[in-house]
Amino acid sequence: MDPVTALRRIAFLLERTQAPTYRVKAFRTAADVIADMADGEVGKRAAAGSLESVRGIGPKTAQVVVEALAGEEPRYLRRLEEEGAAAPLAEGGERLRAALRGDCHLHSDWSDGGSPIEEMGRAAAGIGHEWAVLTDHSPRLTVANGLSPERLRRQLDVVAEANERWAPFRLLTGIECDILEDGSLDQEEELLERLDVVVVSVHSKLRMDAAAMTRRMVAAVRNPHADVLGHCTGRLVTGGRGKRPESEFDADEVFAACVESGTAVEINSRPERLDPPRRLLRRAVEAGVLFSIDTDAHAPGQLDWQVFGCARAQECGVPAERVVTTWTREELLAWTREGRIPARG
Repeated sequence: MDPVTALRRIAFLLERTQAPTYRVKAFRTAADVIADMADGEVGKRAAAGSLESVRGIGPKTAQVVVEALAGEEPRYLRRLEEEGAAAPLAEGGERLRAALRGDCHLHSDWSDGGSPIEEMGRAAAGIGHEWAVLTDHSPRLTVANGLSPERLRRQLDVVAEANERWAPFRLLTGIECDILEDGSLDQEEELLERLDVVVVSVHSKLRMDAAAMTRRMVAAVRNPHADVLGHCTGRLVTGGRGKRPESEFDADEVFAACVESGTAVEINSRPERLDPPRRLLRRAVEAGVLFSIDTDAHAPGQLDWQVFGCARAQECGVPAERVVTTWTREELLAWTREGRIPARG
C-alpha cells in the first residue's frame, strides 16, 4: 500500500465512524501533501527523518508514510481495522445495501462539503458505486455557500472533464435545490433542465404553519424538474447542531403528490437526520412512492453511511424495486428525463 492510499484510507475510516473533524483533516491533508511531492522526495525525506518538517505532516502521519514505504501495513491503519472501524455500521439492510448502484445526494467543497469533487467521486467509485450524483446547494442557502448560476455552470464543466477520466464510473450532475416559501425552486429553469438529478429540500422556515408547509412541499414535488424530495421533515435527532423537531405537514397529501408526479422520497442516511421517521416511512411505503436511499455525504467516509438508510428501509418494508438508487445509470436517467420506470419481474 502506497503512503497516499494508506493516509486516505485512514481518513475514510475515521469519517465513517464520525471521528473528530480535526483528526480526519490531519490524515487527509498529509495525503494531499505527499501526493504533491516530486518523484523520490518522499523516500528521501523518510530516510533522512525530515518528513515532520514539511507543513501538513505530523508525527502520526509521518509514521504512516514511513511504514507504508517499508511495505508494511501502517500500525495506525491496522489498529483502526482491528477496532472495527471497517465493520458494518448497522445491523440489517445488507440485502438492500448490496443491491445499491449509486447515491443521489452528495456534496463537495463547492458548497458546504469538506472535500473536492475529485475526492468525492473517487471515494464513491471506491466503495463500488457505478454512479453518484453531485448535489451541491442552490444560491439561496448562503450559509452553505450555495452555487450561483454562474458557479453551477462552471461546475458542470468540471464534472464533464472528470467523467472523461473515470469511466466506467460516472458522476452525474445535480443540485440540492432549496424549496422557497411559495414552493418554487431556487435555481434558473434552464439549469434545472440541464441537470441529471434535482433533489428538492426545505432549509428555511421549517416551523411554518402545517397547511402552508403542505402547500409548499406539494408545489415543489409537482415541479417537472423535481426528482427527489430530500430529508422531508428536516428533523435533527443528534449531532453537533443539536436537536430539531420535525416540520409539520400533511404527509399523506405530500406522498400522494409524489406518487402522482413520480418524485421519489429520500431516505436520508445521515445519523443526525435518519429522515423520514419510521412511522412516515411506513406511510410512504403504503402510498406507493419511489424512494432514494442517499447519504447526503459531505465527506468521502460518509458515503458508507448508506447502510443506516438501508437498515431502516428494510425494517419498514421498502421494496427494493422502488428504490431508484438500485437502478442502473441508464434506468435512472430514463426516469429523471422521461419518467420511465424500469420493469422488474
